[in-house]
Amino acid sequence: MTVNPSSVVDDSAFAVRRTIRIAAPVEKVWQAVTEPAHISKWFGRAAFAGTHAGAVGTLSWPDRDPIPVRIEAIEAPRLVSYRWGNDDASGVVPDTLDDARSTVFTFTLVEVEGGTELTVVETGFENTSDPAANLADHRDGWNGELDKLVALLESGS
Repeated sequence: MTVNPSSVVDDSAFAVRRTIRIAAPVEKVWQAVTEPAHISKWFGRAAFAGTHAGAVGTLSWPDRDPIPVRIEAIEAPRLVSYRWGNDDASGVVPDTLDDARSTVFTFTLVEVEGGTELTVVETGFENTSDPAANLADHRDGWNGELDKLVALLESGS
């Protein structure tokens, strides 16, 4: 499995960023970050009412309530942005997405020799209940989740 650097927090921009390499073609990585059946294999169980900008849905894990999500932008096969109501520090999962209290994470894919470079940038933490705690939590989350993505795609699944 490809070993990648960890996520980085930019406190001044209230953002988390991680760039990884995956020994898999862009098309395969694109499916893994945009198609609910594929997202559900490495992230949370994904359910969306469509695959276009504006489509809403949820991400859920066994130990917590479903998190509301909306596709903000999609430019196949290079960029997809999701807005979600994942304010871990608050301890409350909203029933609906509140644009004023949510963050946006964007996946950018670039074809490189031997596979794909994937960058995730999550912004908007200044709007959450505890920006510092959420930045740290999401930094750790992107480390674990994207490592699962690399392992899944490089295993041939």
